[in-house]
Amino acid sequence: MPVVSLGLNHKTAPLAVRERVVFRTDRLDEALAALAARPGVREAAVLSTCNRTEIYAVLAPEATPAILHRWLESQHALKPNELASHLYTLHGREAIVHLLRVTAGLDSLVLGEPQILGQAKIAYHSATRAGLLGQILDRLFQHAFSVAKRVRTETDIGAHPVSVAFAAVTLARQIFGDLKHRRALLIGAGEMIELTARHFHEQGLSGVRVANRNLARAEHVAAICGGEALGLEQLESALGSADIIVSCTASDTPVLSRENIARALKARRHQPMFFVDLAVPRDIDPQADKLADVYLYTIDDLRDVIDRSMRSRAVAADQAEQLIDAQAARFMDWVRTLDAVSAIRRYRQLAEQQRDQALQQAQRQLAAGQSAEKTLNELAHRLTRKLLHRPTIGLREAARSGDPETIRHSHEFLGLNQQNDEDNE
Repeated sequence: MPVVSLGLNHKTAPLAVRERVVFRTDRLDEALAALAARPGVREAAVLSTCNRTEIYAVLAPEATPAILHRWLESQHALKPNELASHLYTLHGREAIVHLLRVTAGLDSLVLGEPQILGQAKIAYHSATRAGLLGQILDRLFQHAFSVAKRVRTETDIGAHPVSVAFAAVTLARQIFGDLKHRRALLIGAGEMIELTARHFHEQGLSGVRVANRNLARAEHVAAICGGEALGLEQLESALGSADIIVSCTASDTPVLSRENIARALKARRHQPMFFVDLAVPRDIDPQADKLADVYLYTIDDLRDVIDRSMRSRAVAADQAEQLIDAQAARFMDWVRTLDAVSAIRRYRQLAEQQRDQALQQAQRQLAAGQSAEKTLNELAHRLTRKLLHRPTIGLREAARSGDPETIRHSHEFLGLNQQNDEDNE
């Protein structure tokens, strides 16, 4: 089975490692072009989020997953084997089950979260643009999307929405209690920040500001929670008035430094500030956590909050796992038919080649003056010998090696059981 998956996720690698190998959407196409140029890579797709970076590939028979490992390290200028202790490699059915579980949200930090499906579709479309999707991976991703939809509709996995954003708001309530008199600053305007804005709106905060490089996007998110939109150039001046700061941008470097936060603390007379950094790479300088009156949490720190919220989904998760197991088996059945189609095609080509050779010899005999009757008889005998030669050798070898199973199957493949039934009629 040629499908393999190589990657790391929130279970195998800490945030400090994951943020070093994340692929931003705007450079994924370039990275895939480099992957396509690697010898032995026939098909490939890369799924990269804050919680995982995974490569799904179909490799040539002589290739190994080490090709993918070396490519990942080279793309991020890492030392050889620097990621080795964090990587997992899955083959065949395991790789298929893994992708189905990932797209259904069963392998996420937040069990059943729906955002991963959209991220998997980004991976699919990027691979399509790079010309890296062939018959197998194209079919696999389409199958994964279909299974994810069935998991959402046929189980209660999403009956009680829980997300990283929800966990951030829950943690804020644990620290401050009632949030109605608190002010929040949201940095970014993507799906995660939008979801956070909705949760904060439900809590009735006294004010929410949304800062983003694209002001139109900030205005869109601010409208959801009745907040105020800011440009990033206004970020530092707005920081001191915020009790809760949640950040999730696609920046390669921190948008808030330790110095920014220290000045804000001084301006607010060291009233506590609660920070949640949902970005990978991180948006907030980790050194800020050493400041007094600063509570800084990363996406990994939310795990305990999320775990407590997930216990109610255990039954639905079991149902989803059963569905995925059955659908993985269905996909494997389809893959096995590819092997049969290939064998049939090669056998047919061989038979047609033998037919053409026998026909050419018969035509030469006719041109040399041999009678048509004799030529036809020789043609029939010649074709019969050629077509029976390889099966006959195989059966004799099976008999010599004591392989009754092959002999039994040969009766089915060659229609001998059917012939015997006809003879008995």
